[in-house]
Amino acid sequence: QVQVVESGGGLVQAGGSLRLSCAASGRTFGTYAMGWFRQAPGKEREFVAAVGWSAGNAYYADPVKGRFTISRDNAKNTVYLQMNSLKPEDTAVYYCAARIGSYSGTVNWTDRKAYNYWGQGTQVTVPS
Repeated sequence: QVQVVESGGGLVQAGGSLRLSCAASGRTFGTYAMGWFRQAPGKEREFVAAVGWSAGNAYYADPVKGRFTISRDNAKNTVYLQMNSLKPEDTAVYYCAARIGSYSGTVNWTDRKAYNYWGQGTQVTVPS
């Protein structure tokens, strides 16, 4: 089995920074990508950032480009999300997702359906 665990959320003032971490453990051989999604109250879960596991290609949602940086440590099966210049609209529960195991066809790492393992989420709050 695979477990995905996030950490690093909290409350930060607007303009501040936070670093989220996400570690996948268990049968993680064959990790293809890991990503971050977020869900604000009353809204659907949305894509934030993703990274391909082999080449390290990074993908970002437009609202976070230039402010957030995703990185990975393959040896630790861990992905990080460095969040700078945080805004109140970044307030949400942040979920880590992993694609572990093969897939067929073309995959879009910005799509929730591309991932087969999810963490429980970590709250990020930026007061207005």
